[in-house]
Amino acid sequence: MAKRDFYEVLGVGKSADEKDLKAAYRKLAKQFHPDANPGDKTAEAKFKEINEAYDVLKDPQKKAAYDRFGHQAFENGGGGRGPGGAGFGPEFNSSMSDIFEDLFGDFMGGGGRGRRGAGGRGGTGAARGADLRYNMDISLTEAFTGKTAQIRVPSSVSCDTCNGSGAKPGSSPKTCGTCGGQGAVRSQSGFFTVERTCPTCQGRGQVISDPCTACGGQGRVTKERTLSVNIPAGVEDGTRIRLANEGEAGLRGGPSGDLYIFLSVKPHEFFQRDGADLFCKVPVSMTTAAMGGEIEVPTIDGKKARVSIPEGTQTGKQFRLKSKGMPVLRSSQTGDMYIQVAVETPVNLSRRQRELLKEFEKEARNNSPESEGFFARAKAFWDGFGS
Repeated sequence: MAKRDFYEVLGVGKSADEKDLKAAYRKLAKQFHPDANPGDKTAEAKFKEINEAYDVLKDPQKKAAYDRFGHQAFENGGGGRGPGGAGFGPEFNSSMSDIFEDLFGDFMGGGGRGRRGAGGRGGTGAARGADLRYNMDISLTEAFTGKTAQIRVPSSVSCDTCNGSGAKPGSSPKTCGTCGGQGAVRSQSGFFTVERTCPTCQGRGQVISDPCTACGGQGRVTKERTLSVNIPAGVEDGTRIRLANEGEAGLRGGPSGDLYIFLSVKPHEFFQRDGADLFCKVPVSMTTAAMGGEIEVPTIDGKKARVSIPEGTQTGKQFRLKSKGMPVLRSSQTGDMYIQVAVETPVNLSRRQRELLKEFEKEARNNSPESEGFFARAKAFWDGFGS
């Protein structure tokens, strides 16, 4: 099968410079890399084709020969083959090692050249501590006012005996002899350079021959700490508060993680919340709803508010109390409070009360327009089926 034109393989023109070639290669190599396409033979063949094309075109001498003679320039022992086999010489294996380090450091798990340090391979053996989560329940009133809470958190802290180094006082960690402090070892597999975590130092780059007795060489110990948490007014259920560097201590002097406080607002006996607005369902006696009157209702700040109930108020009627709701987080705005009326039907009637209600029913004329209208429409509905 005839080989495709190398420029066509990379999707560039013959006038492409080194920068264009590298950009095209980066894009295609990431797309067809075997690790991104496990078991895909087509992608593997495409990946080899891309590497062969780039290996030739990135080299000025090979590129000049290819531009003049095409693929014949590298056939029968021409410049493209070598002991590496499959058309890839020793210089290809070397360049692939460098290219993978630069391009696929994160993708292959190596971190990239020049990016190793605390928390990565080849650094000082330090690693960032884990983030911690703390669940806190607060009342709706506390969410309204805000509060400062004290919490006790069991977590890992830096060892005072060894100052977080993990080594016994008077000694220090040593560079790993297996990986030379890189935290990783490499091996050649065909035309790939495979990088794996160093089995001796577990990727830390250092080994501790004389560990600290207080922390067992970890550089941290478990203690319970008391922290102060500022909860601002207006927080909602599920709000997350971050306390930087208050998480688990780093390994062997590494930076600490963060502590995340997740808030859960408990249900209130009177109020239901919808964003910054509050809703309060208030029962109103039948006589008050019929004749009108005033009622007192509680507000979230612990005070009272008077609400006028107009004559003929029905169940479900809402009354708005402006700015009596919840504060909006990190804002000067405040929500509203809505009173939802529920007209209460009297129960446990005495004989006299029953007599009075019967007298009222006899005298009632056009006092219940909604029920009268409903049953009038229902009668017409039934009559329609009988015709």
